[in-house]
Amino acid sequence: MATTQTYAILTAEQKTYYDRALLSRLIPNLYFYKYGQKKTAPKNEGDTVNFRRFNSLEAATTPLTEGVVPAGNTLSITAVTATVNQYGDFVQLSDKLDMVGIDPVAQEATEVLGEQGALTVDTVICEEVSAGTNVIYGGGGTGTASVEATDVMTSELVRKAVRALRRANAKPIEGGYYIGLIHPDVAYDIMNDPLWQDVSKYNGGTAIMKGEIGKLGGVRFIETTNAKVKADAGASGADVHCSMIIGKDAYGVIDIEGSSKPQTIIKPAGSAGTADPLNQISTVGWKAMFTAKRLNELCMVRIETGATA
Repeated sequence: MATTQTYAILTAEQKTYYDRALLSRLIPNLYFYKYGQKKTAPKNEGDTVNFRRFNSLEAATTPLTEGVVPAGNTLSITAVTATVNQYGDFVQLSDKLDMVGIDPVAQEATEVLGEQGALTVDTVICEEVSAGTNVIYGGGGTGTASVEATDVMTSELVRKAVRALRRANAKPIEGGYYIGLIHPDVAYDIMNDPLWQDVSKYNGGTAIMKGEIGKLGGVRFIETTNAKVKADAGASGADVHCSMIIGKDAYGVIDIEGSSKPQTIIKPAGSAGTADPLNQISTVGWKAMFTAKRLNELCMVRIETGATA
């Protein structure tokens, strides 16, 4: 007699379902992850990855002398090393909750954990990127502590950042534009600038990116609540917002064989053996292994500003 297939028996199907539930809440929120240079290392090759960049050569402006072999030049390489780390979390579910709860708890837990996974991955990357050394301060100040709440984002600050990137020959990312990652409070201010072009005014031929709200001065802006805010760090205790204007290959995201994508881990009740003798506890969790590393300080500019309350 054929065995009746139940949902409990089809564990592979169950795993796939929960993976999809987690990823549906994870992927849309990976704003900082999206614009990093991706590098995947093979398994069993250690946890340290090297990025290597051949540095540009200066223009050869000295005319050649007939019949004389020139001195030639020397290639130089900049190497950046990064070590991956593991991140993860889980929740415990009781058998009673599973039997009497009104909501599909395991599914809801998976989706909530997906959001947490996205926030974790993006926060780790954001913290690395936002620690860059190429900075412009609102109000013309020389440090975070000088930024007033009234020193809000302006088109002039954006143009200064773009000038710095272009001087460094930083390549654009999307359609000839740099990418700006900004907090909604900063977006509120920059939208009031007369040079701001709202995404609703784009021509039909422009593909809109996830989270894109508009463009200005050669930058297409993405709004994210995960943009770094230095609470009470400005003048008179003002919150200082860190907006990142990013060129191509400014930073990298490194993992081991795709491990930056969080893995869903489900342990059914009773799977812990004697640690769960009455089959009372199940768990739902996620785990990821990756790191982020700034690769070229000249390819990104942090603009520190206040924001209108």
